[in-house]
Amino acid sequence: MASQAAQELIQRHPLQRLDSPSRGASALLHITGLASFAYSFAYLVLNPNPINDSYGWHFQYLTIIGLALSTATFAFGLLADLTLSRRLFAVKNALSVASAPIECLITILYWGLRAIDTSLVLPPWAPVLLLRDDLSFHFMPAFTLTLDLLFFSPPYAIAALPALALSGAIAFGYWFWIEQCFTYNQFYPYPIFDVLDTPGRVGLFAASAGLMALATGALVWLYGVVNGRVDEGRLGKERSGNVKGE
Repeated sequence: MASQAAQELIQRHPLQRLDSPSRGASALLHITGLASFAYSFAYLVLNPNPINDSYGWHFQYLTIIGLALSTATFAFGLLADLTLSRRLFAVKNALSVASAPIECLITILYWGLRAIDTSLVLPPWAPVLLLRDDLSFHFMPAFTLTLDLLFFSPPYAIAALPALALSGAIAFGYWFWIEQCFTYNQFYPYPIFDVLDTPGRVGLFAASAGLMALATGALVWLYGVVNGRVDEGRLGKERSGNVKGE
């Protein structure tokens, strides 16, 4: 009996709702997500605009950086499903610590700013996105990554301060990157950066880092609501994905 319980612990974290990696529902979710992400990247190539020929390409946009990170996360997830490799599964979980919160941040910022004023996120020359295209870029990544976290992953093992540090590094790293692109292109990818002066941009990126950290905390809380919480006395210190280590 004890041996069987130990094997189950290795095979799946006690708070992980569904088997992953697996060739069933987990693989289906990862294939669905990758198909949506591929559709978005294909849209950028098949519908070129001035950004295609500028320095940094579409990676000037946080949306596309997040999309690339989401693609990497689900690619490792699908490889883990196909090979049943717990090591690849752990890599997927490690990537999701950043990709899931950043996609939630992108979704909140994009739809929030659009509700205030569309011109803050879309320049005058930007083509009108059909709803399916808009959702592909600005909803499906957050939705699929959240599903993956809640049902096919062990709980996050990241504390508040590391989460804030990670969020700050991403936010201010992105600021450095867009300033680098600006030196070549002489324009910012998002019109809101033209509206704000330098102190305003500092405030925006600091607020974004805080919002991403809050998104991380919200995902941790939601995971607990859906799956329960780790009994540290019984399970010891868990690390995301390591319980499936080979």
